[in-house]
Amino acid sequence: MKSCIFSAALAAAAFAATGAAAAVLPTSCPVEYAGGTAPDLVNRKLGDKLRELCYSQFSVYHSGITATPLFVAQRLSADLVAQAKRIDRDDVFHTETRLPRSERAELSHYRSSGFDRGHMAPAADMATKQSQDESFSLANMIPQKPSLNRKGWADIEETTRKLASGYGEVYVVSGPVFSGAKLSRIGGRVIVPTAVYKAVYVPSTGQSSAWWADNATGGMEVVSIDELSARIGADVFPAVPAASKSALVGLPLPADAKGVDTLSVTAAVGDDAGESPREASDPSPETWWDYALAILIAVLEAVVRLVWRG
Repeated sequence: MKSCIFSAALAAAAFAATGAAAAVLPTSCPVEYAGGTAPDLVNRKLGDKLRELCYSQFSVYHSGITATPLFVAQRLSADLVAQAKRIDRDDVFHTETRLPRSERAELSHYRSSGFDRGHMAPAADMATKQSQDESFSLANMIPQKPSLNRKGWADIEETTRKLASGYGEVYVVSGPVFSGAKLSRIGGRVIVPTAVYKAVYVPSTGQSSAWWADNATGGMEVVSIDELSARIGADVFPAVPAASKSALVGLPLPADAKGVDTLSVTAAVGDDAGESPREASDPSPETWWDYALAILIAVLEAVVRLVWRG
């Protein structure tokens, strides 16, 4: 089955057996990638029927095999997040006519499938009506379980925006994972991912890690970029220093994501990471003020509740 080439296990085995060098994808939209460099393919078979599409606020490498994006990259800044909050959402999903009909998803493929059309570059990140409309292209969508798309994944997207607001800018690469020999399709065409990931790199701290979510169970974990590369057969941040990619940063999972304004930057790898990250126990003055304000608000709310009950 041709879709088996997307198995992470096959990718790792092929690389180990051949020792072949990775292949950096060419890009016409370098502004969306950390260091201006698109993903590095360890498993070159991932490059089959890949087409790059540049949009005004994100870029897509689309797979004609899966009829979904394979890599979706964004440079997300604090200014863009602030502007996006002022844009009313208008959901208009549409076919990507720049893609050949034989390689793209159609609206009919998703109809009555039981899956959401899950954004990889979220509509809530988009700072203009044009970019928001572009985000509803099916070239930016994957079949995603509603329970994941509307809850945990939405929390991860919101946390990413808060990271961009707190640190000025982040680079993000999101994508589906197609692992295993028995992959399902919707509409007889679009392959359903087994998992989905969102990788983030924060230039101001030099740190990076990724969220990983199972598309069937909704189970989530945080992995290093090196671990992500081993699983998907590609390095999504080839221009990022090796020490950053080997370190595991404590990104908050959805259960802990409420109210996160900046990274919990305690590295789980410790000294093995090669660099000393900014510790969560040593926040900036602005962060101290945020903490003090949050505590004050919580105390006032508690007092009001007591008075009201009395």
